[in-house]
Amino acid sequence: MTKKHQLLALIVTIIWGTNFVFIKYGLNELPPFLFATIRFFLVAFPLIFFFPKPKASWWLIAAYGLFIGFGQFGILFYAMQNDISPGIASLVLQTQVFFSVIFAIFFFKEFVTPIQWLALIISFSGIALIASKTGGQTTLFGLALALLAAMSWAMGNMVVKKAGKVDIIAFLAYSSLFAVPVLAAMSLYFEGWDLIKTSIQAASMTSVYVVFWQTIGNTLIGYGLWNFLLSRYSAATVTPWALLIPISGMTASSFLLDEPMPMWKLLAAALVLAGLVINIISTKK
Repeated sequence: MTKKHQLLALIVTIIWGTNFVFIKYGLNELPPFLFATIRFFLVAFPLIFFFPKPKASWWLIAAYGLFIGFGQFGILFYAMQNDISPGIASLVLQTQVFFSVIFAIFFFKEFVTPIQWLALIISFSGIALIASKTGGQTTLFGLALALLAAMSWAMGNMVVKKAGKVDIIAFLAYSSLFAVPVLAAMSLYFEGWDLIKTSIQAASMTSVYVVFWQTIGNTLIGYGLWNFLLSRYSAATVTPWALLIPISGMTASSFLLDEPMPMWKLLAAALVLAGLVINIISTKK
């Protein structure tokens, strides 16, 4: 990756890492599936009225909406409500790196060098350390949901690679059309109309700010840049950058939410970062 594109990848990791704190703020006032429904509704509308359909099949557009909208964020929001802390969630979700590499080998016959495998193993050891320390703020159920969300993110990455070089903003907007109905149905089923109505009526400006940041910052800017990079580089080159997300995620959670930051978390973060550095050096062009 060029230095310019490495900078873009770093910006994405900061946006996505700190986003876990904003998600927690939003979940304090909005139930998870309603929160996700509003977020993706605002991504789709009004953008679909200003952008033509991207040059990708409806199947790919729908698949991306379902994998990212429902599979990644619907499930992640549900887990973060009661079963996993923001800092831990930001780390566990990065198992998408390993899922992405494996899926890329299977679907696209991408080649992963031995040094890249070593980098992934080192980073995975950091994630495994965190997973072994699940406690009061994180349940095994929450951990399982976060892993499922990570797998969905990885599948979304594969869809982007299959779509190729498309208008990223249009792709995000049109794919969100397929996320909204599923998320809305889940909200009605699990949360009910009464909770939906009272949550919207009681929501403060904090929820408004968080939802708009989710729409503009996290989705349009974050995923726009991320998909731009995925369309130009291999998954094994791009996705390991996501391993930086837990660094900013855990730091933001510590400062803003008073999430404990014991030595084992710092060690885990160091292992994740070491793996990323090795991968960057091995793929430098």
